[in-house]
Parts: sequence; structure tokens; C-alpha cells
Amino acid sequence: MNTTQWTPDQPIVSMRDVHKSFGNLEVLKGISLDVRKGEVICIIGPSGSGKSTLIRCINALNDIQGGSIKVEGQEVHDKNLDKLELRQKVGMVFQQYNLFPHKTALENVMMAPVKVLKEPKDEVQERALKLLKKVRLDGKEHSYPGELSGGQQQRVAIARSLAMRPDIMLFDEVTAALDPETVKEVLITIKELAQEGMTCILVTHEMGFAREIADHIYFTDRGVIVEHGPPSTFFKNATDPRTQEFLSQIL
Repeated sequence: MNTTQWTPDQPIVSMRDVHKSFGNLEVLKGISLDVRKGEVICIIGPSGSGKSTLIRCINALNDIQGGSIKVEGQEVHDKNLDKLELRQKVGMVFQQYNLFPHKTALENVMMAPVKVLKEPKDEVQERALKLLKKVRLDGKEHSYPGELSGGQQQRVAIARSLAMRPDIMLFDEVTAALDPETVKEVLITIKELAQEGMTCILVTHEMGFAREIADHIYFTDRGVIVEHGPPSTFFKNATDPRTQEFLSQIL
């Protein structure tokens, strides 16, 4: 992945006039945003507003019909781009954990670096054990997903993504499928990552968390960014009627 043109003073992610359709349904209608290295961006909005599609386009899980998305200066939708190299740089954690049920937590975390990147198993295991400890799962290394709570499984999924040593982490409604009592432990893990300087882009409905953690909030509705700003002004002084209505329903 050619990053020679990119320097850290430029946006690490840059989206310009991005359009995405599924058949006749236009889901993204000209999205533009920049994310700086080390920033935490939260994307909020009603169901069906294009939030998940937006971040899935960043690591080329969805193609686009128009516009530009650059990660570290490299056009994501360049047909010559090595997708594997992109997804090493851009980790993603989904609403569903997608763990291999017949593999232990440790094996799940180790699998991609060993199988895909062909890294030495001993080296990967050492890293994986540190990552499981980092997400407060030491002692659960040899547990299978079925033996773990939803929150624990989601933290394994976060460790698995971190095992690829990404520069950017995407989180797509990662607490939506969790019981309320397990949400907090996952949010603490993400908060710690952000505090360590990881660039994070989150689609979330956890408004208190977004207010606390985000450098910048984007509100999307019907495929466009309606309003955006830092949490200090966004939640108190939203000006667009759609934003005001959305916030009045959830705050």
C-alpha cells in the first residue's frame, strides 16, 4: 500500500463526495469528512441513515459508485489496491462477534496473523496473550466463545482485530447486541484504546459514551451528514431541526 505521499499532518482518513447505492437505493449521497491521526470520531443517526455503510466503505467491504476515500493517502477503491494490506491498516469490529466457535479465545486472536500474514506462531502467541490481558480477559485464553459472555466475546473480537496491528479501528455498533450489564466493559476497552492514541471511528447509539470519548460527532440522516461538531457544542447547540429532533428522542 503506497503511503509515501502521506504525512501525519494530513488526514489519516479522507472522504470526498462519496456515493454508494444498493441497486436503486442510494444510501450515501455525497459524504465528505476528514479524520486526523489519533482522533476519535463518533457517527450517530437513525436506523437506515447510512452509518454502517459509511464505515464499511472505509476498508472496502463495500465498494462506492462515486467520490474518493483515502487512507494514509492511498485511494481505497483503486482496483490495484491490495485489500489485505488495507485491512491490516484498518481494523474493524462488528455488531456480531464472528468468532470461530471451535477455536479458543487465544486461537481466535492468533489466527489471522499466523494464517494470513504467515507470522511466526510463537511471536503471535506472545502478542495475543498481551492483547487478551489488555482487554481484561487474562484467564480466559483457553475458553471457547460458547463459554464466554457477549461482552467477553466482543472483547476477544477487539483483541483479534488489534492482533493485525492496525493504524485505525472501526467499530460498528459493537454494543448493540449486548446485554446492558456487559456494555460497560466493552466501552471501557474502547475508551482505553482511544486514550492510548488509536484512531477510532465509531458508529454508536451510546450518546453518553460519544459525548465523553469523541473529538468530533457526525449526525447522518438519509445518506447525508446533516450536522457535525465537537461534543461540547453538538449536544447543546445543534441547529438543524433533524438533529434537534433526533437528540430530543434519545437524550
